[in-house]
Amino acid sequence: MPATSKPLLTLCALAGALVLSACGERPAADAAPSTSQDQAEALPGPEQFDGSITGMSARPGPGNVPLSGEPPPPVVAEPADEVDLLNPETGMLPGAPADADAQTGMPAEPTPQDAVAVVRDYYAAIGAGSYARAYAMWSDGGRASKQTPQQFADGFADTADVVATLGEPTREDPGAGQRYIQVPASITATRTDGSVHRYAGTYTLHRTVVDGATDEQRAWRIASADLREVRE
Repeated sequence: MPATSKPLLTLCALAGALVLSACGERPAADAAPSTSQDQAEALPGPEQFDGSITGMSARPGPGNVPLSGEPPPPVVAEPADEVDLLNPETGMLPGAPADADAQTGMPAEPTPQDAVAVVRDYYAAIGAGSYARAYAMWSDGGRASKQTPQQFADGFADTADVVATLGEPTREDPGAGQRYIQVPASITATRTDGSVHRYAGTYTLHRTVVDGATDEQRAWRIASADLREVRE
């Protein structure tokens, strides 16, 4: 090629580059930064929180859980209240007595066997010479015996020993605020002269059940005795 051709080619190449630049075309190496910038402007930015770099709120949530430092101590369950332990069917605590009187704090009602125990204790007191105690086991503070305390004690002056054998009480008879029951008894009394006398019969015991009655009035007490000597 003639020497004059090389300058002509250089001039043409330079002119072509200027044309491309005027048309807005750029080298391929500049295309990638332009695409990343456009996408960054199109995408929404991350939501800003309260300053925590983890995306969690910097304020403690329920239970006062800290975001840093030592974890809180474990929660210790409180013992259940007694009311939660009540039997839903009976309304009572486990192991509590079923007697309604025990639940209300009132003394339990005397039973027929309690009446038998009164007569047994009555003769035990007589055998021990505790006549005042035996006298008090009669109703109305002993006055139901129809004797004074001294007359009552004198009636056992010649008694050396006494043994009582008691039977099963009869059915309790209700009255107007009163209760009565009979206890069969066989008595063997040994006198100071050595003689032995036997008696058989019943003791009638009484108690009061009206509102406002005292514990003493509600307890079984001897109301009367019907004893006859048994001849052999």
